Amino acid sequence: MDVDAGSGPGRSRTLDIDGPVHHVDFGGAADGPVVVLVHGLGGSHLNWDLFAPLLTPHARVHALDLPGFGRSEPGRRTASVRDNVVVLDRFVREVAGGPVVLVGNSMGGMVSLLEAERAPARVRGLVLVDPALPVPRGRPDPRVAAAFALYALPGAGERYLAGRRQRLAARARVREMLELCGVDPDAVPAELVDRSVALIEERSDPAGMDRAFLTAARSLLLLLADPRLARRAMAGVRVPVLLVHGDRDRLVPVSVARDAARRHPDWRYVELPGVGHVPQLQCPELLAGHVLAWLPSVARTP
Repeated sequence: MDVDAGSGPGRSRTLDIDGPVHHVDFGGAADGPVVVLVHGLGGSHLNWDLFAPLLTPHARVHALDLPGFGRSEPGRRTASVRDNVVVLDRFVREVAGGPVVLVGNSMGGMVSLLEAERAPARVRGLVLVDPALPVPRGRPDPRVAAAFALYALPGAGERYLAGRRQRLAARARVREMLELCGVDPDAVPAELVDRSVALIEERSDPAGMDRAFLTAARSLLLLLADPRLARRAMAGVRVPVLLVHGDRDRLVPVSVARDAARRHPDWRYVELPGVGHVPQLQCPELLAGHVLAWLPSVARTP
């Protein structure tokens, strides 16, 4: 295991789970629940830097980079949603020492949901933050729909991402992604933006990272194409669930969360007015407040 103190909160480590898996141990309360933070498509451990320290007075907190994202270079591994569930399961067993509370955003919500269904003994609770779940009837955001249509096409997705890398500097790509997620880039601490730029610039295999992104995106689209699969997984969860969703999310419309909440009245549902796809970056204190208010329900679960 390689250890690097890093420049952000927490202790940065890289371990071998059939290839490098980077994670950040934020430390925290030894007598509290263990929380594992799981980023979304195109995200990384940095997505949680503003949020994780707000939990550490009450919990022990980890954030990992799924293979093909952040500092977890893909190598020869594939990065489908189901492959990443396997990696998360090993991380929970071998590093976090479950049972844990999983907090998953976007694609990370789907990965966390599938892990909770697959290994109920290792998951104490589930927080789904703007999760990628089946979309009920409605029209998606045109820009998002166009991007995912490109990602789905073999060859076209690869050319698009390669061209974007050549056309836009790393800082422009970071700002563009924040804006797509509903976050004002100028409202994010400059140091976090700088670290996000550095994370892109330090990648040794950018083409491999592109392939991993597209593999994950395409596998996610396939999972969502048949809503029965995700709905079966949701029905199979037997632990407390907190579902949080911003009502200005362009990537995963709020109708997704409202539909899930209607189908699962035993889940706690919180809708955040004026918030986009990544509340942990846009309003970390608000999100942390809801998570901390919900955590005692996990402690009461047998």
